[in-house]
Amino acid sequence: MRYQVLNYKKIAHVMMINIFDTGSDQVRVAQLADELTDLCNEIIWDEEIRVVALTGAGEKSFSIGIDSIGAAPRIRSLAEPIWKLDQPVIAVINGDGIGQGLELALACDIRVVTETSHFGLPHIETGFIPWDGGTQRLSRLVGRGKALEMILTGEMIDAQEALRIGLVNRVVPVGELMEVAMKMAHEIASKGPIALRYAKEVVYKGMEMTLEQGLRLEADLYLLIHTTKDRTEGIQAFGEKRTPKFEGR
Repeated sequence: MRYQVLNYKKIAHVMMINIFDTGSDQVRVAQLADELTDLCNEIIWDEEIRVVALTGAGEKSFSIGIDSIGAAPRIRSLAEPIWKLDQPVIAVINGDGIGQGLELALACDIRVVTETSHFGLPHIETGFIPWDGGTQRLSRLVGRGKALEMILTGEMIDAQEALRIGLVNRVVPVGELMEVAMKMAHEIASKGPIALRYAKEVVYKGMEMTLEQGLRLEADLYLLIHTTKDRTEGIQAFGEKRTPKFEGR
């Protein structure tokens, strides 16, 4: 399918998604939501895709304005399609993460950014609140106090502060962003796809459970892996001192 506000490319087991700058154009934001939903629905069922790298075609691709959101005929989530993916998702941010763009990045599992990046949820400045998961995912990621500070003041933070509070995972020079991010993506993709999905599942679901329930889920998924061909391949490859060839079975 040909998309208008994003493009994509599959490199080995990594799906690379480039989103275009939509700014405050709510028609384009809604179109991006539709296209992300369509593409993510395909990714979920593609067994060859083990990792998704979400980046922007420009420095403002993750700066999605909220000043015209009240006039939008429909409020469309950008974060939800990404959040539903079973595969690990890396946000590769080559600019600022602002408004709904930051909420989209929060729906990813890992965030790699540049030294010059800034982040904020300025919704409060125009009388709104974050609505695409920002209030929930930010607080779970950086803690209630820092999340409230960012949301209630609407102030921006720089990349180093974002790294310090755990909002982002890595801060790299602008010229090294894609190299670092894609190296990470391919490194993760080389691991067993079943183990990757289960690890992601147990971390997220475990956060909503008691410790006892989370430990039980962890043990159950660990035992399930023992029934797979990938587990056998991993053990054999280790014994033979070679790179395992996982098939996701």
